Amino acid sequence: MSNFMDPAILFFIFGVFAGAVKSNLEIPQPISRFLALYLLMSLGLRGGFELAHSGLTPTVVSGLVVALSLAVIVPTIGHLLLKRVVSGFDAAAIAATYGSVSAVTFITATRYLDDQGIAFGGHMAAAMAFMESPAIVMAILFANQLRKAQSGAAKTSSPFHILKESLTDGAQILLMGSVVVGIFSGEVGKAAMQPFSGDLFKGMLALFLLDMGLMTARNFPSLRTLSPWLLAYAVIGPVLHALLALALSAVFRLSAGDAGLLMVLAASASYIAVPAALRFALPEANASLYFGLSLGITFPINILVGIPIYIGIAQRVLA
Repeated sequence: MSNFMDPAILFFIFGVFAGAVKSNLEIPQPISRFLALYLLMSLGLRGGFELAHSGLTPTVVSGLVVALSLAVIVPTIGHLLLKRVVSGFDAAAIAATYGSVSAVTFITATRYLDDQGIAFGGHMAAAMAFMESPAIVMAILFANQLRKAQSGAAKTSSPFHILKESLTDGAQILLMGSVVVGIFSGEVGKAAMQPFSGDLFKGMLALFLLDMGLMTARNFPSLRTLSPWLLAYAVIGPVLHALLALALSAVFRLSAGDAGLLMVLAASASYIAVPAALRFALPEANASLYFGLSLGITFPINILVGIPIYIGIAQRVLA
């Protein structure tokens, strides 16, 4: 229950309520964009400061290996399952959505770990960044194979071009750039940026989750027309992905804090980076499917109950 007493979570619940009752409350788009950039920059800086302190240890390498493994395994399995119930293009798009990650879910999880006094590695911010792009590239590869099978019905996209776009996406490059700045500035930078990346963080996260709650409520109507199989995947799939992350974390002997974050990442789904990329790279896919599932179902489940459950399981198994 402690998760529901967190002001940021309560603001998310309030946002869902305000949206459900059709309130005209809204966060202007420029402010929402600023909040997202602030959170990414703050998270990257904190990760960089921790990496500067710890260095590239075997534990850091193991965490990154697990993260990249999940980034490949999850969309591959998802695509194999989903193409049995939806079109190949929709299967590729949904698999990419759930194979990628949600930065806001991850940030909320790090806040939860801080509040609970559970240690985790700063390199997990880099792990999150590495997990965003592979699923997008794989979705394009799946789609290109399908287009080729359909006798070139649509122009194929170069995987190298998609990889470049993914890695140079504004959110992605800001996160990685902030990690680099944190590494180079070290303890001096940490002290200088504390008022920005530390003191303001909680309030900014609460305001952003309020906006996410409003967006979640707006997506509820679109869920009524979805297949029960897709709804089941949006609920059960993330749990299985989290268990896979736990198994890999146990094999590589990661700490409970790092394993909990990897479980949260594996269970999350992208509602920003992947939809933005696939809208142009995979126009054949139905955007309401992958966006509605990730934001309307998986995101609120993770924010409200998933984070404490996954972290609690990681503590019981690996602590």
